Amino acid sequence: MRNVLQRLIAGELTEDEALTELRRIQLDELGGRAKLDLGRFMRRGVPEVVLAPGKAPAEAARLAITLARRQGQGLISRMTAEHRTALTAAAAAERMTLVDYSSSARVLREGFEGEPVDGKVGLLTAGTSDVPVADEARMVIEACGLETRLEADLGVAGLHRFVGPLSAILDWGADVIVVAAGMDGVLPGLVAGLTDVPVIGLPVSTGYGHGGAGEAALGTMLQSCSTGLVVVNIDNGVGAGAAAGLIAARAAQGRRLGKNATTITNPAAPASSRPRNTPPSVRDRSDPPGIANSSANTRTASRTPTKSHGKPRRARP
Repeated sequence: MRNVLQRLIAGELTEDEALTELRRIQLDELGGRAKLDLGRFMRRGVPEVVLAPGKAPAEAARLAITLARRQGQGLISRMTAEHRTALTAAAAAERMTLVDYSSSARVLREGFEGEPVDGKVGLLTAGTSDVPVADEARMVIEACGLETRLEADLGVAGLHRFVGPLSAILDWGADVIVVAAGMDGVLPGLVAGLTDVPVIGLPVSTGYGHGGAGEAALGTMLQSCSTGLVVVNIDNGVGAGAAAGLIAARAAQGRRLGKNATTITNPAAPASSRPRNTPPSVRDRSDPPGIANSSANTRTASRTPTKSHGKPRRARP
């Protein structure tokens, strides 16, 4: 958008041409089928992600390349081997760089450098089988300009492997932690109970038998006793990454402005009042229905001396 405005000021575009390009930034239709939301990053701070399943490999590759051509980077998730082959060929033809994230990828236009954000997101996985979904979240987070750190294979079956990496991520200064876990899905609740940073639980469809498709992990996270644990849907790495990116970006903004996140989120909020630590007074307390509050008004009005105006009143004999 800045480029369009600069070209308009420089006289390289007419007003109608600039308007057409700005509309194209907001929405682009390819072949009457897929509509790319090119303005999402400017509205939300999170770029659009192409979901590969359900699309032909050539079509998915074309969408990702178009995103990269128009806004510098194109994201695609859950690729098959055929999707990856098509994307690799299309990126090479356009002289674009392919950044791999397990079954996801970012396509970068030549010379593109995203604007860095001074925020950090930690990612933990219970097992190595959970890494592809965590990588999907990492792709979205890094596309938002944030720094990430991933530690894998920290499940509760061996808690001795867990403490060191968690401490390292906290010392590193993570603003939010995404925890991916399948099987019983216990790890996010454990992390949330030990840290004071926001934790996002990411249930993964790893496991077998009853609940093996991720239902058990999702149920455990939703029923966690750890207060404040936030949970996304099964295998929703994109959703977890987007939420973590928004939280970390807001924390970074707070550091820049020297304010806490609450003030930034709602600058018009009224000043907070001191919490009441004393029992309610008679005036504040109400009795159960049908019972008169006989003690509500215990004071009697003080009598004020009657003032006389004009002729004085004659005293009685």
